[in-house]
Amino acid sequence: MRSFFYCIPLYLLCTHCQSPQVAPPNIAPKYTIQLDTNSLHLSQTFDRYFSQSMQQFNGIGAAVAIVKDSQIILLKGYGLRKYNTSDSIDTKTVFRIGSLSKGFTGVLAGIMIHQNKLQWTDKVVKWIPDFSLRDRLQGKRIELRHLLSHTTGLPYHAYTNLVEDGYDLGSIVRNYFPKSPVCGKEGVFYAYQNAAFALSGRMLEAASGQSFQDLITQKIFIPAHMPNTSCSYASIESNPNKAYPHQWSGYNWVCEPISPAYYNVAEAGGINANISDMAQWLKVVLGQRPDIITNAVLDTVFSPVVKTGNERRILGHWFGRDEASYAMGWRILENETDSIVYHSGYVNGYRSEIALDRKKGIGICVLFNGQTGLCGNCVQDFFTMVKQNEVGKKQ
Repeated sequence: MRSFFYCIPLYLLCTHCQSPQVAPPNIAPKYTIQLDTNSLHLSQTFDRYFSQSMQQFNGIGAAVAIVKDSQIILLKGYGLRKYNTSDSIDTKTVFRIGSLSKGFTGVLAGIMIHQNKLQWTDKVVKWIPDFSLRDRLQGKRIELRHLLSHTTGLPYHAYTNLVEDGYDLGSIVRNYFPKSPVCGKEGVFYAYQNAAFALSGRMLEAASGQSFQDLITQKIFIPAHMPNTSCSYASIESNPNKAYPHQWSGYNWVCEPISPAYYNVAEAGGINANISDMAQWLKVVLGQRPDIITNAVLDTVFSPVVKTGNERRILGHWFGRDEASYAMGWRILENETDSIVYHSGYVNGYRSEIALDRKKGIGICVLFNGQTGLCGNCVQDFFTMVKQNEVGKKQ
């Protein structure tokens, strides 16, 4: 199998030709806890790489968190909240995180199952009686675990167009899912979903008697000390310290309005967060907050369910198609030497990346308010630096 290790190029190809608008210097990361030599070196190396890459790729704005075990070793904002202003991104600037929301839902399901509120094998119809598919028998067999792993058998992105048009999920359940064909057997056939995935949140609501927003706030946001994380359009719109989404016109960045799309399926793509809160989230998923979720439960959440080799978009330059799987709201990338828990997100011009190596106890999250080539490179480059840092440590 292909080796995970490779060398980072000294100069990265610039995807845009126009010189970037220069933001005021962002505040350098401050370390309130003394870092060991290797963590400090890794932090400084990635910070330098990311700052240079933001300029080379003409990035508009971003924020980075790196956590090693329970320690935050890098927390920093880069660039601008909004093009043609002097508003710098800091560690409290809120972004939309898109499909990183799915990882929150998978973990929340694990918490609720650990508390015996429901089971991975609970049928959807137990908690959502209106749910059915054109194949009535398969519809009755669909379970919570199938929703979270995209293995319902539904066609790729079934009814995502309706989600983006603002349809209420209940309306989709009643009026559209009963007409949907299936393309494969549940638990076996993989096809990425948003509407079907969001039904997992509705199952959690029915099992708890709480709204998804209240439940995830109570079970994750509050105990994890994530005060600026939310899952509503109103909350990001009213926040004065938010990053605006941007699209590249071919000549410059164009600031877009924040869209209400996907807040109707917050479980799949409607969470907002700043990088300080995402650093706390990294601690949770690295197993450093057993008061919230134990490592044993995380083992289940991160256990591969289905191979995703038939997927159109995959990190083929990093892991091979046969090395990528999907678990409960998370992608799992595994080869002979490495196992990475991963997800990316894209919504409304925002791009987000999260990845962790549980064995090494290290994770990274990067939030962007405009997409460039750096988005697809930074996580892979980070884990290359981790390996290089380990080599340096042994010498």
